[in-house]
Amino acid sequence: MAEFICRLGTPTGEVITRIVEASATGEAKRQLESEGFKVFAVSSAEKGLSAVLPIGRQNKKGRVKQGDFLLFNQQLSALLRAGIPVLQSISLLRNRSGSESLRKILADVEDKIKSGIPLSDAFESQGVFPKIYTASLLSGEKSGALDEVLLRFVDYLKRSVGISRKLRGALAYPAFLLVAATFMVAFLTLYIVPRMSDLFRGISANQGLPTVTVVVLSISTFVAGNIWWLLPMILVLLFAVVIYFRTPAGKLMLHRFLLKLPIVGSLIKQLTTSQLARSLSTLLSGGITVPDSWDIASQSINNLELRRRSQAVLPLIREGRGFTEALGKANWLPELALDMVGIGESSGSLKEMLDEVANFYDAEAEVRLEQLTTLLEPLILLFMAGIVITILLAIYLPIIQTISSGPFGGKK
Repeated sequence: MAEFICRLGTPTGEVITRIVEASATGEAKRQLESEGFKVFAVSSAEKGLSAVLPIGRQNKKGRVKQGDFLLFNQQLSALLRAGIPVLQSISLLRNRSGSESLRKILADVEDKIKSGIPLSDAFESQGVFPKIYTASLLSGEKSGALDEVLLRFVDYLKRSVGISRKLRGALAYPAFLLVAATFMVAFLTLYIVPRMSDLFRGISANQGLPTVTVVVLSISTFVAGNIWWLLPMILVLLFAVVIYFRTPAGKLMLHRFLLKLPIVGSLIKQLTTSQLARSLSTLLSGGITVPDSWDIASQSINNLELRRRSQAVLPLIREGRGFTEALGKANWLPELALDMVGIGESSGSLKEMLDEVANFYDAEAEVRLEQLTTLLEPLILLFMAGIVITILLAIYLPIIQTISSGPFGGKK
């Protein structure tokens, strides 16, 4: 007999998740229907709860911006706390939303709720929301504390958005430096140097050009003369590389490489630890079991290599191993994080300790981020300054050499 995770509607209108034993999916469904349940989804227990939360379907209504999604959940939580029914709250927010994509999604959600579909199912069917959100809604429906669950999710989302904004802000200036320096080098190489080639020919007829000038002039002449086929080829190669890195194999290779970089690898692990701990805390606070919380939270890990290593954890939890022991088998979580989780697990305060882990590694990630930007900026400046100085030397050395060997140069 196999075990199946079933998402059910009870005769009283509640949505519950239940594990049943049966020889096949069809038998499990018939058994539950004979007991008076409405069966929404049935999946093998080996696939976990995520299999009955199919959130990966393509949505044709468009993406929802993080800011709009955060604002919607803040307002929905406030309306529910004020005692306004779910359907009326969704209708009010749909009419007031400034996002066309969100209005279309909420209109569909409203129609589904009117037809008797639970809120979590209605949002799940849209295919654009993270698993942690639909799982939180499900736990809120089961516990009858949807407004509190939404508050916890809003707090989780605020912190996640805040970290993303800090990361983008910290890397914006180095990226600007790199782009500006690239344009400057391209201008010198493709415009200035070729226009001085006639002068260099006159100098080379009388005396040899410096090596640096010969090299820079050769590169500049080649690039300027072949730019019409060279540029498209570079663009095609870049496009091919981008496409490859979007494939599972390419993405995995890139993510493995990033983990090996100094500072960057540690930063990725710390950010992932923080996100994972906060996701787990949010799900556990909503009443979702440890195995199902890990099943959902681990799928939010962005780095594919870390996600691959984390696949060993869930089977161990289901075997009855301790949560901390199972986490150690992932072989990437920091030792301090494992120690903190172990203390929380043994003291019965796992949710609170996971929040502490998330806060601690948020702070650690900020320090690493500052180190990274502090290192990147001078490295970019030094690298590009070296290229610019090389080009300027290639331009001015022949002129200085000619002046020093002329009638005013001191030679007789």
